[in-house]
Amino acid sequence: MQVTGASEKRFNLIIMGDGYTEAEQDKFRQDVDRHLNVMWSIEPYKSYRNYLNVYRIDIVSGESGISCDPDLTSPRKTTPLSMGFWGRCNAGSVQRLITMDNGAAIRYADLVAGTVSGNRQILALGNSGTYGGAGGTYATASGSNAMSALISPHEIGHSLGGLQDEYDYYQRGVPGGHYSGAEPSSAHHTLLTEQAMREQQRKWWRWLGEPSESGGTIGRHEGGLYYTTGVWRPSAHSIMKSLGYYYDQVSREIMVQKITAKTMLIQDATPSDAPVGADRVLWVEPMRPVSHGLLTTWTVDGKEVSGDRDTLDLRTLGLTPGTHTVTATVSDPTEYVRDPAIRAAMTRTRTWTVDTTITTPPDGVAPAFVSSRPTDRPVGRDEVVYVETTHPAAGIPEIAWKLDGRSVGGKGGDLDLKTLDLASGTHTLTASLGDQTLTWTIDTAPPATAYELSRPLVRSGDTYVYNGPFTMRLTGTDDKDGYVVSESRVNGDGWFNYFGWPTSSELPWTFSEAGTTIDGLVYGKLPRGRHTIEYRSIDASGNYGAAKDFTVTTIAPPPACTRTITGTHRGALTVSDGVTCLDDARVTGPVGVQKGASLVVTGGHLSGTLTAGQAAAVHLLGTRMDGALTADRTRSLQIVGADIRGAAALTRNEAPILSGSTVKGAIVCTGNTPAPADLGVPNKLSGTGAGQCADLRHGPKGKAYEAILAQ
Repeated sequence: MQVTGASEKRFNLIIMGDGYTEAEQDKFRQDVDRHLNVMWSIEPYKSYRNYLNVYRIDIVSGESGISCDPDLTSPRKTTPLSMGFWGRCNAGSVQRLITMDNGAAIRYADLVAGTVSGNRQILALGNSGTYGGAGGTYATASGSNAMSALISPHEIGHSLGGLQDEYDYYQRGVPGGHYSGAEPSSAHHTLLTEQAMREQQRKWWRWLGEPSESGGTIGRHEGGLYYTTGVWRPSAHSIMKSLGYYYDQVSREIMVQKITAKTMLIQDATPSDAPVGADRVLWVEPMRPVSHGLLTTWTVDGKEVSGDRDTLDLRTLGLTPGTHTVTATVSDPTEYVRDPAIRAAMTRTRTWTVDTTITTPPDGVAPAFVSSRPTDRPVGRDEVVYVETTHPAAGIPEIAWKLDGRSVGGKGGDLDLKTLDLASGTHTLTASLGDQTLTWTIDTAPPATAYELSRPLVRSGDTYVYNGPFTMRLTGTDDKDGYVVSESRVNGDGWFNYFGWPTSSELPWTFSEAGTTIDGLVYGKLPRGRHTIEYRSIDASGNYGAAKDFTVTTIAPPPACTRTITGTHRGALTVSDGVTCLDDARVTGPVGVQKGASLVVTGGHLSGTLTAGQAAAVHLLGTRMDGALTADRTRSLQIVGADIRGAAALTRNEAPILSGSTVKGAIVCTGNTPAPADLGVPNKLSGTGAGQCADLRHGPKGKAYEAILAQ
């Protein structure tokens, strides 16, 4: 699926399936594609993609599905990897734990030549739409659950990175209790205070106070290791706690180290097992991250000298007769690493003895390409494109780089596209050496993202008002083939993968004040108030679309009805107690709401006046009123999307809302605490305005959402 170099020199991800029949192999391939494309959108996999070879092993099962899915009473299946929920049908385990026959997995992985336990990671996907996975020696995940593509990087965090769960529970819905043990060995859990971490220079002290890549600020957040209290983690949420968010910097740093450790940082170099002459070129071939180049430093007898990145022409140095020691040090300057010990572990050296009395014989090696960044998929706008060549002892191959036919860059083996300021669109990049030419398509056009919300009470442009749950669907598109990953974030928190809804990828995401509990976890909780929701997508080339946003204000829902009127009510209507709801009803006479009573009018038509004095609540939602409106000392007054054709007097009400409504008569607002808020959706006032409503005609005067919370 992706081969970037010899398996002996790469981190090899081997993906295999279980419970997929012959007829379901295409489904397995689609599941793998989705898992991989989501993983490539997450750092550090995105930046270190070139360090990985990815192999897919198609295993045909005689039965469809895996065992004990979803319950212990569900059928046991006979499948090649014997995968099953409940830890392979163990009543003492937990339902979401998918384990397998590791011996069988190893036998299949051994089919990939050049891979051994030290340079590979097995990921097994079970043919199931039920949420589950595991991250022991090898990683497992369900193949087609809405969230399963996020389970994979979480479980690889366990298997490869040695990261621990940051869950504050073990059994979902059951608090995890208090941690009373010693300082955890986990790099991302601690008992130390922030001050103690700094003073002792332990745990994640280098990252304290930084904005977390998974949202919030890196600090000390209680809960983790399946305990609710008594132990702390770096971020409020990361992929090791809440699937959908990124790794935070603490976990990401560890993952960079672990991925690098599975590779040969110096893939190849001039042989160093015997002295070499001073009449030749020395070279190293470092690994090639997607986002940046590694740094090669050359020294002669301990003194740094200038080399041509990954080559050093000894003939240019004027070495004195005798022997000299030349060292090439390859290091990774990534900003993802701050721990000197980790950076040292990501540094390699190669040393040669140079003897000026040795004459290097002709090696007959002609300059030629031997490998490169794959040409069969588009290149993203921020990539470093590379080629590897043969290495003649007598010279340095010179690469001719051209962008859309125009010469660019130097003559070395890589080209950082970030330095070219490319226009949006499609470009052609070539690298030529002698009569050989490699060609890449560069995709610099960002993906687009469309959002779709459920019907609001009112809206103005990208500003919406709701008084209850609402849904959001994101759709990412791109001008090139490939999987597009969409994301959103709320009020500047961490970017969150859009996967639909936990029960189905076809359903939109649902926001509500209390959230929705699914299998013991709460999803979509959004406190009452004003929120900015940003959204964007990442295409298959790794390009980010520009983040856009919309604003949602959620207000108090109407009180529960104790009496409901539909159809036509003729004559006067007096509400003296309880909650009277008019549901698309017509009232021909005047309406009065007495002290402590509530009226909720949704749609419909009030032909007469409406008078409320010290009412508990008056909500006019999309209602037409022909007469005058008087509301005094109402605790919850909402006039949203209403059409008031008479005058209006709003006095001494608590946090009144007048949003997206039309008032054709004069309107007077006095003594309200605070002044009426339009929530960013302007009203249309045809008559005169006075007091606190004098300037509502001039457009959005939305108040800070704290003014809404009192309702």
